[in-house]
Order: sequence, then C-alpha cells, then structure tokens
Amino acid sequence: MKVLIVGSGGREHAIAMSAAKSDKVEKMYCAPGNAGIAEYAECVAIGAMEFDKLVAFAREKAIDLVIVGMDDPLVGGLVDEMEAAGIRTFGPRKNAAILEGSKAFSKDLMKKYNIPTAAYENFTNPEAALAYLETAKFPIVLKADGLALGKGVLICQNLEEAKEGVKTIMLDKKFGSAGNEMVVEEFMTGREVSVLSFVDGKTIKTMTSAQDHKRAGDGDTGLNTGGMGTFSPSPFYTEEVDKFCQKYIYQPTVDAMAAEGRVFKGIIFFGLMLTEDGPKVLEYNARFGDPEAQVVLPRMKNDLIEVAEACIDGTLNEIDLQFEDNAAVCVVLASEGYPVSYEKGYPIEGFDEFKKHEGYYCFHAGTKFDDGNIVTNGGRVLGVTAKGDTLKEARKNAYAATEWVKFANKYMRHDIGKAIDEV
Repeated sequence: MKVLIVGSGGREHAIAMSAAKSDKVEKMYCAPGNAGIAEYAECVAIGAMEFDKLVAFAREKAIDLVIVGMDDPLVGGLVDEMEAAGIRTFGPRKNAAILEGSKAFSKDLMKKYNIPTAAYENFTNPEAALAYLETAKFPIVLKADGLALGKGVLICQNLEEAKEGVKTIMLDKKFGSAGNEMVVEEFMTGREVSVLSFVDGKTIKTMTSAQDHKRAGDGDTGLNTGGMGTFSPSPFYTEEVDKFCQKYIYQPTVDAMAAEGRVFKGIIFFGLMLTEDGPKVLEYNARFGDPEAQVVLPRMKNDLIEVAEACIDGTLNEIDLQFEDNAAVCVVLASEGYPVSYEKGYPIEGFDEFKKHEGYYCFHAGTKFDDGNIVTNGGRVLGVTAKGDTLKEARKNAYAATEWVKFANKYMRHDIGKAIDEV
C-alpha cells in the first residue's frame, strides 16, 4: 500500500521508521517531512495545514492510508477532508480532536463524566479571571485554552505572577488565539506519567508508559518547551495505577466522547499526575506525543499499519498489543537559546555512528538538506534515543550516543531520566 504521513518532526520520523517495518507498505510519502524522514519516505513540499494540496496529492498518488502526526491539522479537520475525498485516514475527526484543541472542553468533559482531574474554572474575560485569582490558593496553573506547541501553561507562585500570566495569555496574546479562553487550575503535585493509547471509537488499548521533561533546563528549570527528553517505561506507573486508570480514566474517556457524539478514532495521549489522592488527568492530546513516540514506538512489537487500520475499522479488540520487555531513553539535542531565540543552518555530523549500533536511533526534529548536507532547522534538532535492558542502561546508552552528534550551538539537558535513580 501507499502511505502518506503528515508532519515534520521527531514524532513523524518515529512513525515513518515504525511504518517502514510493515510488509504492507510499498511506498511512503511525508508532507513536509525532514532530512531524517527522507531515509524512509519521499518528502513532499506541502505544509501540514495546506489541506487542499494534501487531498489533491493523496488523490493523485492513489494513497491508501494517511497518518496525521501533528495536532494542528487534526484540530483543523484534515481527517474530515481526507475522508470526504474517500481516503482512509488514521486520526480523530475535527469534532473529536477538540479533546486536545480546547482545554476548556476537555475539563468540562471530565467534570461531566466524573473523570479524575484538578479543580478548575474557565474564563473568557480577563477581568473575571483576575477577580477570581484575588481569592485563589497558590501556586496555581494558568492554561491557554487552544493549541500552543506545548508552551501555553504557566505555573504561578503568587498573585503577582498570576496577574502577569493573565496579561501574557489573554491580553498580550503571547500564544495567539489559543489565549481567547483560559483555564485556571489547581496546582497538583506528584509524579507525571504519559500513557499513549490506540482507540477505535469504543475499544482502547494502552501502550507502554513514558515520562516527558518539559522544562528547558536541568533540574526542571527554565521555560516550558515542546519536550527535552523522555524515558519509557515509567517505574512509577505500577500495576495498581494501571488498573485504576483503565477503570476510571481510559475507558470512561472513550465512552464520554462517544456519548457526546464525538466518536474518537486514533491516538489519545493521557498526561497523568500521580497525586496523593490517586491518578488524575493533567491533559489530553489527540496524537502521539513528541518525544514520547521516540521511546514508545521503537519498543512496540506490533505492525503499526495493522493497528492503525484496526482503529479505523473498529476492530482494535482483535489486536494483541505488545511491547518489548526493555527500556528506552530519548535526549533532545536542541539549539542554544531554545525555546526563545536561536540560530539555524549549522551542519550536523555523526549520523553514521547510529547505523553501526543496534538499538540506537537519531530522530530528526528540526533538520533540512542544504547543498547535500544536513543542517539544523529548528529549536529542537534531534532526538537521540537508545534502548537498554533497564532504564539506567538505556539512559547511559542515550547519553553516550549524544556525544556522536556534533553541531554548533548544540544544547541538551543532562538529567533526563534522573528520577529513575530514586526508584
């Protein structure tokens, strides 16, 4: 079959690598793709939000399956457009992708269906938000309602910071229209865990757990980013936690969406907080996480294309989802200055080393070809991933592999997965 992947980051590189293993795939395209994805797919210069061009291309090439990796096209309704053109597409339709597209919607859904989450209030009026914060308990969390590249969340320690946060989100519109509505949420403490899942509208099958590191600096300092690294599985995600989440969070979310007439097919990413009062939902995403996909997909035993088709066809209950009994760690190599300002266009060296070692991967996030050379083209440049029998071994391997890669202004955190030392 012919497959088209929509997106250009490390997540899409991991999807392409996984899809390429399928015997079903004879030809793969990626729009727009990047220099790493080009190893598996023919990259096409069409943006992820150019729906008309994407549909026309899929028709022209007689694409059998489209996999939408990114959040923007899902929330914008690309799946609906593809399906209207008779093209099978993996991912939620627009009315279901709202689960990620609107934090206010997802919080209201959880409240209505008694899915454990932090207490909250939604605001469309900055003055009303400020009045509410005058009597709030701190620290408190402010979230831009819409998509903000993983950066629209502010943790405020006091009223002064909260007032500045309202200005940033709702008045200065630092996150654009995502800040037209804002969620004010109680601050939860505990371990964070990410659990990705496949969903076919009624059945849900969860993947192995992971944990992301959002802050730019060591020790979880600095600004929020799209993710500086991750590890899988999480030693804090126990069998007991899993049983609770299956019963009170995962299936209830799928059932709630169906009850609302928003049948969800594709990937639901559950961002969880393991609090003293039990697991609670921090956020939902409607697609593979990035960089979670880079540690979860390399450990998946199943044929990704078969699982994606089962989600589309409503036959996910027939799939025995399996993962390797090992671990993986991903360390993001970024451009110095990310996520604020950074320079691009620096040549990258060291890719050949990964081909010499099994269980090591270099996922491209922000790269491009320039006169035959691969150069930096983003804030997050590469996701260096390694497997190991244990998390500690995988972590050691991943950091060793970061030394293979060289480019000017290379930056990374040095404590990805450090939490596993506490286990």
